[in-house]
Amino acid sequence: MVDLTQIMDDEVFMAFASYATIILSKMMLMSATTAFYRMTRKVFANPEDCVTFGKGENAKKYLRTDDRVERVRRAHLNDLENIVPFLGIGLLYSLSGPDLSTAILHFRLFVGARIYHTISYLTPLPQPNRGLSFFIGYGVTLSMAYRLLKNKLYL
Repeated sequence: MVDLTQIMDDEVFMAFASYATIILSKMMLMSATTAFYRMTRKVFANPEDCVTFGKGENAKKYLRTDDRVERVRRAHLNDLENIVPFLGIGLLYSLSGPDLSTAILHFRLFVGARIYHTISYLTPLPQPNRGLSFFIGYGVTLSMAYRLLKNKLYL
């Protein structure tokens, strides 16, 4: 069985842990950004959240959608759909003993692509900015999955 100190001494695993922390922190920031936009624009999705700003019928006017809030929310949802697979596959990939420079390239490309995706989503930048950043991140995750399946797993 592998000793935990061996894993903590593994440079690839520590690189993965570093980039996973960065990307998870960015995803947490998207939650706070969504809440900020909801509060400043007084736009809520649930009736109980509107009570702070009014009672009865007056509170119902805050139960609506806003284009800017929805844009931030969709960017956050896109993060959830892409970061979770990266974390799972990236963890397995980092534990499979890949070359350090190749692993760091994968991790940096993914994190950079996700940060750029958020910038291009929220600014908004014209397409194909958001599309390219999405496919770069998605491609990185697929590349790690392919390398795992090809080299390390017993199928």
